[in-house]
Amino acid sequence: MKTAIVILNWNGKQLLEEFLPSVVNFSLPEAEVYVADNASTDDSISFIKQFYPTVKIIENKVNGGYAKGYNDALLSVDADIYGLVNSDIEVTQDWLKPITNEFQKNKNTAIVQPKILDFKNKTKFEYAGAAGGFIDLFGYPYCRGRVFNHLETDQNQFDDIADIFWASGACFFIKSEVFHQLKGFDEDYFAHQEEIDLCWRTQNLGFTIKYIGTSTVYHVGGATLQETNPRKTFLNFRNSLLNVVKNVPKKWFLFVIFSRLVLDGIAGIKFIIELKPVHTLAILKAHLSFYRNFIKFLGKRKQLSKTQDYNLHTSIVWQYFVLGRKKFNQLK
Repeated sequence: MKTAIVILNWNGKQLLEEFLPSVVNFSLPEAEVYVADNASTDDSISFIKQFYPTVKIIENKVNGGYAKGYNDALLSVDADIYGLVNSDIEVTQDWLKPITNEFQKNKNTAIVQPKILDFKNKTKFEYAGAAGGFIDLFGYPYCRGRVFNHLETDQNQFDDIADIFWASGACFFIKSEVFHQLKGFDEDYFAHQEEIDLCWRTQNLGFTIKYIGTSTVYHVGGATLQETNPRKTFLNFRNSLLNVVKNVPKKWFLFVIFSRLVLDGIAGIKFIIELKPVHTLAILKAHLSFYRNFIKFLGKRKQLSKTQDYNLHTSIVWQYFVLGRKKFNQLK
């Protein structure tokens, strides 16, 4: 199966200098390496041309964020498997073999994620994906190895191959035919949680999503948008609500929507108590944007061929904040 590693870049020359070497050294010749540039104004392109002539360059005309950036770029990539890799990812030797083996062995596997550890503290799982993602009853994402802000130490507890609900967009492999069948990422998300929506829609088609713990990468996290940035808070809260409208099974729909509005309000109060009012304002703005897009996303919901009746029973908010269960294997 022909594999292409595609790195999305926007004014990220410094990140390319640090992280592109590992991707090139440990991916060739098993895969072709591309950099999809989102209309950068720095000298990223000239740097790649000078020092990495084997890397193919795709120049997008505008900075459309993660979603549009990849949608535009992947139209120019000829491969059976797309590996979407953040520009702040360090990969390891032989990282591709377990992933390509999974695609070759299991025809129903459409998406794969490797183990994602923290580049700054390589014994810890990284926030964006860790050991594979799940979703709770209210549409809140969490991971094996990461529940809210609690990161587990990697003690080989997730060195397995497992079914997961969503794979992290930080390092995300997908069959090209499935990606195009789904018409790619939803560009209304711009960035953050668009991969969860894509994974949800992938499962609605009957495909499975796998975590491969025998493949490891290291992610800086927040290199393009810091965790403390209210823009990130806005996108995460808004897009999570859009995921609910678009994908939650019908029998849960009204209950989940109402509950989320209440829980997000509590989160806003928590930010005020923590003296972070800019994040409370970001949540308010997220809800206003959600209301503006509500009818539009109801229409997108109707366009889906079906919505699977998932077992969305866990409330991660209740288990984490009330019962104090902070590790994945403690969850009920």
